[in-house]
Amino acid sequence: MATNSQLKKPSRGGWKSAIFIIFVEVAERFAYYGVAGNLFMYLTKVLGQPTATAAKNVNTWQGVSAIFPVVGGFLADSYVGRFKTILLASITYLIGLILLTVAVSAVPLHLRQTVFFIALYILSIGEGGHKPCVQTFAADQFDENIPQEKAAKSSFFNWWYVGIVCGATAAVLVVIYVEDYVGWSLGFGMLAVAVAAALVVFLAGSWGYRRQAPVGSPFTRVAQVVVAAARKRRLSEREARGVCDEDDEIGGVNVEGGGAGVRALARTSQFRFLDKAMIIDDKDASSDKRNPWRLCSVNQVEETKLVLQLIPIWFSCLMFAVVIAQLGTYFTKQGTTMNRSITPSFQIPAASFQVFTGLTILTSVLLYERALVPFARRLTGRPSGITILQRIGTGLALSILTMAVAACVESKRVRVARENGLLDDPKSVVPMAVWWLIPQYVLIGISDVFTIVGLQELFYDQMPVAMRSIGAAAYITVTGVGSFLSSGLISIVQGISGRGGHEWLGDNINRAELECFYWVLAGMSAVNLCGYVFVARRFVYKRSELDQEAS
Repeated sequence: MATNSQLKKPSRGGWKSAIFIIFVEVAERFAYYGVAGNLFMYLTKVLGQPTATAAKNVNTWQGVSAIFPVVGGFLADSYVGRFKTILLASITYLIGLILLTVAVSAVPLHLRQTVFFIALYILSIGEGGHKPCVQTFAADQFDENIPQEKAAKSSFFNWWYVGIVCGATAAVLVVIYVEDYVGWSLGFGMLAVAVAAALVVFLAGSWGYRRQAPVGSPFTRVAQVVVAAARKRRLSEREARGVCDEDDEIGGVNVEGGGAGVRALARTSQFRFLDKAMIIDDKDASSDKRNPWRLCSVNQVEETKLVLQLIPIWFSCLMFAVVIAQLGTYFTKQGTTMNRSITPSFQIPAASFQVFTGLTILTSVLLYERALVPFARRLTGRPSGITILQRIGTGLALSILTMAVAACVESKRVRVARENGLLDDPKSVVPMAVWWLIPQYVLIGISDVFTIVGLQELFYDQMPVAMRSIGAAAYITVTGVGSFLSSGLISIVQGISGRGGHEWLGDNINRAELECFYWVLAGMSAVNLCGYVFVARRFVYKRSELDQEAS
């Protein structure tokens, strides 16, 4: 755990420093959604990939982009530090965008797909260093020991999400239009310019950042607890000589000096089998030097418990990510078949309808912060109104409704296609306004505000301080693994349905049984919600010893 000597604290802090970092995140989100928001259309229209293949390629790329942050978070927390990781990731991201621009403009067609995918996965590497660190580094600028900054930090995650949604919404409104109607090279070039400008802003604010030094592998501390508990699994209470507190000394050697300002965690009853790792036996007491693989401090054990109890929450949110994965694939495919005309000469790009999700998120965050939280605060007496887990659970419930509404709209679209004799003409426009899709885009935005922002806060607040970058990576991998699961489900559904003679999710969307696929996702999400409630009811929030004494 970092001590005060490890944390550089210039005079500037809080929002004054965080605002420079937010520019980096907004630009990165602008760039990411400028690519991801229309990637499905590029793969199908320009590279000529089949619908299911393109959907799986999009999901795979998004999945890899969300898995790399685990590596980036580990390196940032353990060896490199968040500032340097962000800097290196931003440069890598810029290189990927430049190569992407070159791929769609100057590379011969027979090589374009190869260079294009190389550029995409360079972006994934950049995401790996960027995603786990930028938000955490910005949150580090708020000192919890200063009341004003602590109060500001409580609203930070909501307003941070507003910033990144603004970047994503701008990309959906502007960049996707440019890509579809002006040129892909200009669209991707705009993204490269935005990231380069944000990098300059980030460096301009570097003199005032609070930087937490890397502390070595935090996974080692977790592994030590597990190993020590296993080695003492047969230790009885009669053999115990006490427990290893942070400030205890054994054989004249300080056990685990936490340093000034470190708040020891209160003991909990979760995962009680790990408690044996902190018990001092005769061998520990007679030793001049503590063996960290045999005896761990109380705080170290409680940190390990924090990590372990977040794992079931992580698993129970994967189905939500599967639902989110439909936003840039099959939702967009639905839109391409519907009437998108505003004037006789202008059509809204199908991928641009994701703007309704972004606008919904912006509106919902404002309503959540200004209306729902104060109202809930009066009912519950909690400063946050509702708990983090209640917030996440609300989003999971709304994702079920999202899929149910999407299934109903798709059923109507297919019915209209049938009535007009268009079932076997998938390239024709179905005489049904694309505005019918707005409810599912809105619902997915509302559920996003509850679940994603809740996960951000949970995996920052409930992780040990030395593992907060890894915590940020952990919540991001929910969306990544969910994207992989979406690809897997598409393959499974196609395989099972193909045995019956009529394969679902084929290129002809009018006969693809997409509404049935949506109902499958709704059913799986409902089952998943039950599992989440079971896990959440047993979750114990982190408390320090000072908090416990105050209560």
